[in-house]
Amino acid sequence: MLADLLLRHQAEFGPVLPIDLNGPNVTRLDLTDNNPLVAHADLRDTAAFEVIVNALLAAQDATIGVGGYLENRIIYRRSQHFGLGQVEEARSLHLGIDVWIAAGTPLLAPLPARVHSLADNASFGDYGITVILQHELEGTTFYSLYGHLSRKEWTLLRVGQQLEKGQAFATVGPYPENGDWPPHLHFQLIADLQGRVGDFPGVARPSEREIWSALCPDPNLVLQCSLLDRRLNGF
Repeated sequence: MLADLLLRHQAEFGPVLPIDLNGPNVTRLDLTDNNPLVAHADLRDTAAFEVIVNALLAAQDATIGVGGYLENRIIYRRSQHFGLGQVEEARSLHLGIDVWIAAGTPLLAPLPARVHSLADNASFGDYGITVILQHELEGTTFYSLYGHLSRKEWTLLRVGQQLEKGQAFATVGPYPENGDWPPHLHFQLIADLQGRVGDFPGVARPSEREIWSALCPDPNLVLQCSLLDRRLNGF
């Protein structure tokens, strides 16, 4: 399994962001209906949503928020992109980790990589500007996806472009070009793109948790944020 492979190689991964995700200014953000500030808000207004994110950070004396892997989130009710009101079971199970951080923050390749594909997934609530990188370990190919990026740096990338470990290749984007979200990075690991290019589901139906978690292992295997260590924190 990809998760086992990544666990064996954890010491080799570089940071995805030029910050310490184990620093004192980092906190977990709960974006489920257990959080009343989120549950009772109209999150379709992106500026108002950003005010809520900033308030959640300020309440913890933090400037960076992290979390979301396999979290059943209420926030996707803001967009019909996730099937609310259109299908019997809407998508609400998050398959990546979000890092809520200022627009303009650089992104770094955690391993040597090739740019697999690029896309502007422009629907309201989607990824917006997106990059998928291809990696290889022990002869196994896998992928990392970066969503909600800035258009400026993205336009300089080319499919097939080689990136060195630690090389900056994009930045966190502002809204609305980032899919109309408060600024953050969606970071996701993928074992098999299943033929997709420039896009891959980042939110799944809760009933399909087993299928999708096998396909998209915990991104914290790369990020290594102690707040998100599922072995230590029991979630």
